[in-house]
Amino acid sequence: MQIEELGWNSFFQDHFVKLENQNLIPARVAREDKNLYLIYTEKGEMIATVSGRFRYNAIDYGNFPAVGDWVAVKTREEEGKATIHSLLPRKSKFSRKVAGFKTEEQVLASNIDTVFLVSGLDENFNLRRIERHMTIAWDSGATPVIILNKTDLCDDVDSKVEMVGASFLGVTVLAMSAVKNEGLTQLQVYMTHGNTSVFLGSSGVGKSTIINGLLGDDRFKTGEVRESDSKGRHTTTHREMIFIPTGGIVIDTPGMRELQLWTVDEGIENIFGDIEDLTSACRFSDCSHIHEPGCAIQEAIDCGRLNIKRFNSYLRLQEETKKLTLRQDDKAFLRDKKKRNKQISMMSKKLKKMDKNGYL
Repeated sequence: MQIEELGWNSFFQDHFVKLENQNLIPARVAREDKNLYLIYTEKGEMIATVSGRFRYNAIDYGNFPAVGDWVAVKTREEEGKATIHSLLPRKSKFSRKVAGFKTEEQVLASNIDTVFLVSGLDENFNLRRIERHMTIAWDSGATPVIILNKTDLCDDVDSKVEMVGASFLGVTVLAMSAVKNEGLTQLQVYMTHGNTSVFLGSSGVGKSTIINGLLGDDRFKTGEVRESDSKGRHTTTHREMIFIPTGGIVIDTPGMRELQLWTVDEGIENIFGDIEDLTSACRFSDCSHIHEPGCAIQEAIDCGRLNIKRFNSYLRLQEETKKLTLRQDDKAFLRDKKKRNKQISMMSKKLKKMDKNGYL
């Protein structure tokens, strides 16, 4: 396989030039499984691990390779193995905060051109969830596309498409039925050689069914969806890079029951631009949007120009972002303090050694 078919371009080449004299070759991470990585190179696929120096220098989880990353490796072709020595800068990435209480970044997919946000048109349909996913997608650096799947289970497809389109102006909204192979051709325009797409969405929205349709076979297991709540089982258990026969690369991801924010500065501004414009029109700059006179937000809600559920969604995301930023700042302070203490300790040991050898 030619390296360009893996998504290699001048962006990565410019960064790799500095590493070429170290007997390293470029490789792309196709799958991550705990401490092991499946990588693709021009010499074929190999199993890789990170070097000891790489592990030591990695600040946290987000600095380790993720599916879609380009890395610089030393290969042991006779063993079919390689060692990852460096991670090339990411052109784009889709991240979330790791589940639980840790304040760390989890990169779900990197170096992607298109983010397909898949939502079901059954009981799983939730405009607030789409808003949340879109907020994060805007900050990924890739182009977001919304897929409304399961048109066969919806009686008002056009109104749902219109509703979503009105909420995300300028974003392409595609309606389809993967189980009936209806609408798959709409995706082909994004499946060009060297381009990478990622499918994201809750469990049960039909991501694996869509990818099976693009592949032309049932390579990926699909699970049933409970009729009671339209919740699906996790049929995809890991992130994986897949080559589409007609061209393009797709990254499949497990269904997300929890999508915590990581960085959404531009996302909130873009997705909720109408609300931010209204807040700037309030009579008072510190308006709480609850009881002050001349509040543009309350006026818009009262006359029906702003949906109160949309405004509450905006407030929740703003509050969550504020709390996350404080936690990130605290972690950065502790990390810098630990780094300084380590440098002081190393310098102290060096001075003691010099003193012992009679240099001081």
